[in-house]
Amino acid sequence: MRDDSRVYSMPRWAAMRWLANPTPDAPVDIQLKLIGGLFGTLPVFAAGVINTIAVAAVIVSRQPSPPFVIWLILEVVICGWRLAVLLIARRAASERRETPTDLYLSLGLLWSASIGYGGFVSLTSGDWVVATVACSSATAMVGGICFRTFSAPRLATAMMLLSLGPFAPAVIIVGEPPLYVVLLQVPLYLAAMSAAAFTINKMLVATMRGEWENGQRAKHDALTGLSNRVGLAAAVDASLKSASSHGGDLAVLFLDLDNFKAVNDTYGHAAGDRLLKLVAERLRQSLRATDVAARIGGDEFVVLAKGLSKEQTTELSQRLTNSISASYDLDDGVRATIGVSVGVALVPEHGADAEALLAVADEALYEAKAQRQVKLLHSRVREDQFRRVAPAAGE
Repeated sequence: MRDDSRVYSMPRWAAMRWLANPTPDAPVDIQLKLIGGLFGTLPVFAAGVINTIAVAAVIVSRQPSPPFVIWLILEVVICGWRLAVLLIARRAASERRETPTDLYLSLGLLWSASIGYGGFVSLTSGDWVVATVACSSATAMVGGICFRTFSAPRLATAMMLLSLGPFAPAVIIVGEPPLYVVLLQVPLYLAAMSAAAFTINKMLVATMRGEWENGQRAKHDALTGLSNRVGLAAAVDASLKSASSHGGDLAVLFLDLDNFKAVNDTYGHAAGDRLLKLVAERLRQSLRATDVAARIGGDEFVVLAKGLSKEQTTELSQRLTNSISASYDLDDGVRATIGVSVGVALVPEHGADAEALLAVADEALYEAKAQRQVKLLHSRVREDQFRRVAPAAGE
């Protein structure tokens, strides 16, 4: 439907949001793709512009009266304005900046109104050659509107109504009885084309939703809802590209739960699954919206954090350690406490690709785990020595 490298902004005006987005319950990714479809491609845009301006120019050459000259001027000004806004929007979308979506859609409505005005003045002119050319062109453009803007069927319906609606009052003004059939044709044609736009839109959204859900399942862990290895790799690659083009620090934190196996073996897999879900929830609560958390193994998690200095990354690591190490309520009166070891890799200090970063973070993790085990062993040795000395001191 559109170049995935371009992301167009959602409309901000209430009226435009309603016209352009009849499926507000759809995921944001789908809504953005539907909005992107409204911008179309330059060849399609050019075909419509050339047609309407050419028709208006031909009619002016035959009937150079003020109403037709005004129509030609409207066509040139509106189409020129639409082209300028379209080019600005395409560049902004490529650079992931705010796009003038509301203005572009408003100009589309204005262009449709100009087509309707041309049909009205042509029918009321009494020149049936002019009327035939204008009405044939308008009818053809309505078909194009339907199949170019079906991603927003309400907007398509409004544009088609503005294009053909003026035909009804025009034939009444003309007063030719045979033309009264237009009063039946226009509503039926508009209803049919509008129904077609809504039907195609419904089919499109259903297909896109299915693809989106498949993508979500492919990139997310079924148990915790966090990203999986595939989703994490995609997030790391996207973050690295963003960092290389816009600058910024990235940190990859590799987390491995300590004592999880003991909980799983003691209380069963159901308790272990609940524990993993609770860990995932604590990760979500501890991270920002721009950070990414992933579960890549049984008790292994990875956090991708953007825009953090080395000191801030250390603080985040400590915060996650404290949060995950707090006790858990596993239901049925069972409480469990686990630990966590954290390894950190930074961009560009430790690499500039996903594989290198994860390898460094993994190595740092096992160094941290080894140090933790050494400390635990020393602690047990000191406790054992204390137990041996204490009785002797009491004798």
